[in-house]
Parts: sequence; C-alpha cells; structure tokens
Amino acid sequence: MSKIAFLFPGQGSQAAGMGQALATQFPAARAIFEQADSALGFPLSTLCFEGPDDQLKLTENTQPALLTVSAAAFAVLNELGYRPDFVAGHSLGEYSALVAAGSLRFEDAVRIVRNRGRYMQEAVPAGVGAMAAWLMPPLDQVDRILAEAAEGEVVSAANFNSPTQLVIAGHAGAVARANDLAKAAGAKRAVPLPVSAPFHCSLMEPAQQRLKADLDAAPFAGLGCPLVNNVDAALVTSGAAAREGLYRQVPSPVRWTDSIRLLLDQGVTRFVEVGQGAVLCGLLKQIDPGARSAKFGDPADLEKLRELLD
Repeated sequence: MSKIAFLFPGQGSQAAGMGQALATQFPAARAIFEQADSALGFPLSTLCFEGPDDQLKLTENTQPALLTVSAAAFAVLNELGYRPDFVAGHSLGEYSALVAAGSLRFEDAVRIVRNRGRYMQEAVPAGVGAMAAWLMPPLDQVDRILAEAAEGEVVSAANFNSPTQLVIAGHAGAVARANDLAKAAGAKRAVPLPVSAPFHCSLMEPAQQRLKADLDAAPFAGLGCPLVNNVDAALVTSGAAAREGLYRQVPSPVRWTDSIRLLLDQGVTRFVEVGQGAVLCGLLKQIDPGARSAKFGDPADLEKLRELLD
C-alpha cells in the first residue's frame, strides 16, 4: 500500500495573510493561533494575518509564525482524518514535523523557535554573513569552489535542496567569491538571498550553544510516526534522537535531497506540504519528477488534497 509523507516548510515561505482563511473556517486551526498568542504573550496571529511584512520578516517572528501556520494546517488535516506515515521538515520545519508526530508540544515548540530565531539573528552581526542559492550547480566541483573561496573565512554548503539547487552560507566576502567561482565553473545562476543571517554554517555555533538549554528543558516524547531528520537524513523515532537532531542541525547543512530519497525508498508515493506556500512541492519535483504532491495551507487547497489522498 502506498505511503504518505507530510512535509513542513521552513523560513522563506512567509507571507502576510497566511493562516487567516484556515483560522476563519476551522475552529481547530483557530485554537492553534490562540495557543500561540497565549504561549508567546503577544498577538502572533495578528502578525500572520495582517503583517506588516517588515515585522513578519524578522527571524524571531518568522520562525514561530511559520510553525504556527503549519501546526494549524496539520490540526485541520488531523480533524479531517488524514494521517502521515512519515514526516519531515526543512530546517525550522523539523519542529513542525515533531509537533505533528506527537514528540513536541506545540506550546513548547513555538517558544523554542521564537528563541531560536533570536539566537540565530544575534549570532552574527548584520552585514557580516550572507547566503546564496546556486541553480544548476557543478556538483562535482562544489568542495573545490568552497575551499578556494574561503581565504580564511567561512563558506560552506547550507542546504542540499535538490539536484539542481544548492544554498551556501558564510562570511559575505567568501560567499561572493564562491558565487563568482560557481558561475565560472558552469552554474546557471548564483543568487544572493535576502536573509538576515547565514544559517546552517559554523557561524551559527553560538546560536546552537544558546539553544541547548531550551531544548534540554522541553520534554520530547517518542514519535507517533517516523521523522526523517535534516542533519543525517535518517529515520528518527525516539524523543532523545529528535532533540539531538534539532541541536545538531543549527550549524549543519540541511540534507533535503537525501531526506526525500529516503522517503521514496521507504515506499512513500504521496507527499503533502503542510503550511504556507509550495516551496517543498517544487523541490520534490526537481528530486523526483514522478512524485505526487499537494499543498495544504488554505481551505482552497482541499480539493486537490482530496484528489491526492482519497
């Protein structure tokens, strides 16, 4: 029998207005937004529904906002009787996946990721770090390019998103040098990303150390269904392994391509992106053009979702 994986998006998918239609139409979704407002002590729901964009784009707001929208969408799916056989989340989305798998309480998760965003933002002074996306990268030359571009600074692979998309992170100068070398080596494009910090590289180690206390203080239960984690692209079923994966992922690359391939090897044939946007559906098509997927973050998505799952 074909299996289903729920995928949860990370930072970059945010948009003012997200989750509002879900909260209006479904009491289960509205309850999640109310829990977030209560847990954080400010109206995160208003920020999701109305913006302003400049506040929503602040990392310490973006992370709990996206988590809340994903948790609200999952609550609706759960109420409608849809259950995943596996879960996975891209970076921040791994917290959403663990909430869906029953390992991490939503209220704990939303407080942790609020702090996670702040720790990441404060780890590197503004302007010091950068990230860039390479489209059609010369994969056999990535290690050479990054080593040559470093010149004593940090630059490394941050997200292995698909066979045709790689994201790098590090010091701004080293990232710029790597972009030039990548284009010279045949990359179709090397695009600087509008991010506030260089995520998933060793410059995030101060954030990792600060996050440890938050993770250690939160209870992690055994998972109701397996998670494929970012840092190892491996199946996780215990609370202890889930916590360790969240700790290790902060300065480590997101192995998304390997994660999806593992799910395919496990017999997953249908994927649902749960939350805001459709970034992960797009990456899925790049990894396996034959994979079937649908997104769910708005009531308007229900028809295509039912076509996929019913």
